[in-house]
Amino acid sequence: MVDIVNALVLAVLGAVAGIGVLLLVAGLRDRRVLGSSSPRAGRFAVVFDRLALRVALAVPAALVAVTVTRWTVLAVVAFGAAWWSPTWWRGRGGFARELALVEAIATWTEQVRDTLAAANGLEHAIGATAALAPTPIAGAVERLAARTDYEPLPDALRRFADELAHPMADFIVAALVIAAEKEARDLGSLLGSLAEAARDEARMRTRVWVGRARSRSAIRIIVCVVVLFVLGLLVFNRDYLKPYDSASGQFVLLVILATFGASFVAMDRIGRIQMPQRFIVRREPEVVGR
Repeated sequence: MVDIVNALVLAVLGAVAGIGVLLLVAGLRDRRVLGSSSPRAGRFAVVFDRLALRVALAVPAALVAVTVTRWTVLAVVAFGAAWWSPTWWRGRGGFARELALVEAIATWTEQVRDTLAAANGLEHAIGATAALAPTPIAGAVERLAARTDYEPLPDALRRFADELAHPMADFIVAALVIAAEKEARDLGSLLGSLAEAARDEARMRTRVWVGRARSRSAIRIIVCVVVLFVLGLLVFNRDYLKPYDSASGQFVLLVILATFGASFVAMDRIGRIQMPQRFIVRREPEVVGR
């Protein structure tokens, strides 16, 4: 009976690990496991892919932990760490994406500024930049240019700000909205100053990120040393860890792991850069009751 249970556990472990590898390869190739032209189905596909990836990572991690150590607490911790690992990984890549977004906003602002001199109005200038917009905001700029054909420019610009959802984009959109609704003097100079401010912000964030690299390296070194030390004890001196097999030992292990986890979370929060609150939100039409 024990052999059958072990065989089933190994089969489940292998199947889930295989699914995890397939999902990881699909993610590296930027491909979705499920896809549909329907927006609702597309959102469901994204949620399903993320959930399947988390399950494929968390279940094998928990099974490996409980099989090697026989510690329920460590299995739960391994499950949670593997479950949240995609979020941590996206957080590490979020800086590069945000930096590329800010640079793209600055480049597009300069394009609008340079096109205004030869364009017939702000709408024409925006339309002329649609084909040349930087990749991170190319789709949003194309939709902005398309909306100017059938809705007022200020509303289209506010939708554009909602799509980008970045405080620096709000400054650019605010200047363009004022220029569209009122006569704005020297708009080109204003856009140039805003583009330079965006590049200064990108440089500042890069300096902060590099300055905090020492803390991130320290976290990685501490985690690797602790994990290797515990694995070494499990392989070469399992009796040293025997007190953790009891209920009181599991409680002590839980306190230790919780302390480590809280420390790592605190250090991760210290390394984050808080984004200022956005001040441009597209206004929905109000329904006046009788």
